Amino acid sequence: VQLQASGGGLVQAGGSLRLSCKAPRAITSVFNPLRVGWYRQVSGKERELVADIDSGRRTNYADFAKGRFTISRDNARKTVYLSMNDLSPEDTAVYYCNARGGTSDSWGQGTLVTVSS
Repeated sequence: VQLQASGGGLVQAGGSLRLSCKAPRAITSVFNPLRVGWYRQVSGKERELVADIDSGRRTNYADFAKGRFTISRDNARKTVYLSMNDLSPEDTAVYYCNARGGTSDSWGQGTLVTVSS
C-alpha cells in the first residue's frame, strides 16, 4: 500500500497541526482492515510510536501524546489524520505513517514537524 504523508510544517510552541496519511491508490477493501499508525523520529534516535488506530477505530497512544494528539480515520477517503495540539519543541521530528495488516507493512515518506520555542 502506497502512503502519502503531509501536513508537517513550522509552528510555534502551543500551536497545532494536523497530519494526513493517505493511501490514494488503495481500494477501500484493502485499506479498511489495516492498522494505521503515526511514528516519529528525531535524528540519532529510534523511531517511536505516536499513535495508531485499527479497523474498528480503536486507538492507542504513546504517553507523551495522550491528551494532546488525536488519531482518526476516514475510510471513504482512505486517510488517517493526526491532530496535534499544544505542541512543544520536544515534538520536533519527522513524522511517518505506517499501515500494516496481513502481509502488508508500508511506510509513508515522512513529514517534518518543527516546533519553535
